[in-house]
Amino acid sequence: MIEIKHKTTGAVLYRSETAIVLCDCVAEAVAEQANLRSANLRFANLSSANLRYANLSYADLSYADLSYANLSSANLRYANLRYANLRY
Repeated sequence: MIEIKHKTTGAVLYRSETAIVLCDCVAEAVAEQANLRSANLRFANLSSANLRYANLSYADLSYADLSYANLSSANLRYANLRYANLRY
């Protein structure tokens, strides 16, 4: 089981019983249109993840590996992308 939690409250935003790695959990959450606003994804390996249309506003993506991730139409308003790898 993998959980995606709120960056300040620790509340569970999304829980996957089937994902093996965080990248799969995030992709599953996005596919189910889960709201990942304010998610704690610090240091997450999201390389090549499909984050199209994801609501990642206010999310902490600092130090995350977003290389080759599909971020088209993703809401990244006020997201912390400090030191994130955004190489494409």
